[in-house]
Amino acid sequence: MTKEDIGITVSKKEDFSEWYTQIVLKAKLADYAPVKGLIVLRPDGYSIWELLTSIFDKKFANNGIRNGFLPILIPESLLRKEQKHFVGFNLEVFWVTHSGDNEIGDRLALRPTSETLAYTMYSKWIQSWRDLPLKMNFWNSALRAEIKGTKPFLRTSEFLWQEGHTVHATREEAEEEVMKILEIYKNTVEEELAIPVITGNKSEKEKFVGAVYTTTMESIMPDGKALQMGTSHFLGQNFSKPFEVKFADKDNVEHFAWQTSWGVSWRLIGAMIMIHGDDQGLVLPPKIAPTQVVIVPIYKNDDGKDKVLPKVEEIRKILESKEIRVHVDDRRELSPGYKFNDWELKGVPVRIEIGPKDIEKQSVVIAKRYNREKSSLGFTEIEKISTILDEIQIAMLKTAREQANVNSYVISDYNEFKSKIEKGGFFSAPWCGKAECEEKIKEETGADIRVIPFGSGNTNEKCMYCQEQSISVPIFARGY
Repeated sequence: MTKEDIGITVSKKEDFSEWYTQIVLKAKLADYAPVKGLIVLRPDGYSIWELLTSIFDKKFANNGIRNGFLPILIPESLLRKEQKHFVGFNLEVFWVTHSGDNEIGDRLALRPTSETLAYTMYSKWIQSWRDLPLKMNFWNSALRAEIKGTKPFLRTSEFLWQEGHTVHATREEAEEEVMKILEIYKNTVEEELAIPVITGNKSEKEKFVGAVYTTTMESIMPDGKALQMGTSHFLGQNFSKPFEVKFADKDNVEHFAWQTSWGVSWRLIGAMIMIHGDDQGLVLPPKIAPTQVVIVPIYKNDDGKDKVLPKVEEIRKILESKEIRVHVDDRRELSPGYKFNDWELKGVPVRIEIGPKDIEKQSVVIAKRYNREKSSLGFTEIEKISTILDEIQIAMLKTAREQANVNSYVISDYNEFKSKIEKGGFFSAPWCGKAECEEKIKEETGADIRVIPFGSGNTNEKCMYCQEQSISVPIFARGY
């Protein structure tokens, strides 16, 4: 096998779509399933997802949220209980119509989202104020018949995600929960995945069907397209009324509850690939890397082996004692150069190279994946690898912020907007708040309102489309 067989053969700048697909496949994160629109996660891809789930689980638990499990089949009659919600998903639903050769009465939907199923159960579990708040999270897969072009992690007909559903006695408490979750999402994506996000509200047109309002976090990808990274919805009583999620207060007076729902999916992995990857392959932020450090021993004969391997084992134990995820690449059939390229393709944050000459110098060679810098580190300084990993994590977020800033613009002239949107990017532009203008902009440019940033209310400028008084300065972009 040659480097060309495993390496990336296109440039990120010249063919972003093909570059992305090659990384997913050649870094062995995922592969295409036999059914169109579906993918299979390979161990490295699933390990990243497991790390994300463990991070979120700890943060959710600290907020009093517990995990549960929901089945994948939902009766059509339940979906129709909240009509706006049903209409919003109807075209994307996969339906089960037969059991064996026999038709079933009520069609069963393969879960596009679980609000209707969860709230049917909640109505049974909640009777009084003592049962509130009820805060549950579900790790599962969802299925939506994608009619657009599919892309691994970003747009597939089945995807892994978490969806949280909470129930509260008051509107204030529910709205507080919406913002708590959004903050958990923002902190995790920025601190663990090193991806900067902008938080705010969706427009009325773009909000989650059935919600009173939707908060979102959005990122801009290197190709100039926006990606929705996660959403947190205030549902008000829009679901509690049709599903009779009610409780008796301390005076035994019955009230409809207030609800939230929220979720992120494995598209976070897709965003991480696009933001940090380069022409050599994947670049993983240390906090989310299944392998944080790979050690490559270098020797030509048994004499060199006897010198190198004991030191390799010593270094491995030191790193593991610091809770660093480390792997020793002792594949004898492959050359050191091949191994270097292989681990660069897979994005491991730090590579340690050690051979007989390094033993003599009492040091190792450290190669950082994110900037490909090499340096020496003495045997007595091995514990500094922890600090190096922290520095890499910080540097990757800084670089990603700089990249996002380059792709972000402030604009007020519609003709200028139309000419620049072709190259992509985030465009902050004044808007009157009217759905007609929003729809016309989408129709004429392909760009929609991705997020109305918190604190972006504006009364001093004119709407870039109709020139009437603006009420806010949303961010427009074309998206995935």
